[in-house]
Amino acid sequence: MKTIFDDVSYDCSKVVTKSYSTSFSLATKMLAPSIRADIYNIYGFVRFADEIVDTFHDYDKAKLFDAFEKDMEQAIEDKISLNPILNSFQYTYHKYDIPHHLVASFMKSMRMDLTKKNYENFDEYREYIYGSADVVGLMCLCVFVKGDKEKYEELKESAMALGSAFQKVNFLRDLKADYEDLNRTYFPNTNLLELDEESKRRIVNEIKADFALGYSGIVQLPEQAKFGVYTAYRYYKKLLQKLQSTPPLEIKNTRIRVPNYQKFGLLAQSYVNYKLQLVQ
Repeated sequence: MKTIFDDVSYDCSKVVTKSYSTSFSLATKMLAPSIRADIYNIYGFVRFADEIVDTFHDYDKAKLFDAFEKDMEQAIEDKISLNPILNSFQYTYHKYDIPHHLVASFMKSMRMDLTKKNYENFDEYREYIYGSADVVGLMCLCVFVKGDKEKYEELKESAMALGSAFQKVNFLRDLKADYEDLNRTYFPNTNLLELDEESKRRIVNEIKADFALGYSGIVQLPEQAKFGVYTAYRYYKKLLQKLQSTPPLEIKNTRIRVPNYQKFGLLAQSYVNYKLQLVQ
């Protein structure tokens, strides 16, 4: 029966999420069961695309990416794929009528990672972040509002801002790996070899502004999504606080983390805030 194949596909996306991101997996568990699998399905898709361009160094990345993109488009057209990750993604794509231009923008930014190493101006930087992060937030928003177009438009700007904030925190945290392992720099007009407090302060303030706009949307989310998204927000805010208090030299040489015991502490505090209706 096809239902068995579909269930296996959804399980694969869930395993991908749990294997690659403890924090995102934890936040997703806080979503209502009715939408949890669909967020796993989106994450599995975007993670696999990202893995091709970031980690498959011993293989022809461009060839693999071309094949993955072709298979993705075919999965969307046929509404089935023998690739379980793409099969689960196309299901969620059609279930919530996710706009195709969001998927196309995401793939465009991922493809940029195959060749582009520096983002020298804010237009390039903004385009990359839109495709790599904002549209992922918008795909998830389609699920959170269960296809409600009016609610989607109302929360669209804040969802994009939250996606931007998460991505920029990742950029700041991963400076060392991006520069040394992938020879990439994302922040424009910033010499990572001479990163100083002033440059870091400018980046942190930019992220704080994104978080403020993103939070304004979290409080308006349907109850089925609010606690899970708020949990992710609290985690990334904590990570930004750690980065803000870390000297630039240490950021360049060490990957800053939030220990698991702090993650669970944040989860507990987030739950208390949520139950006391402080998330508003």
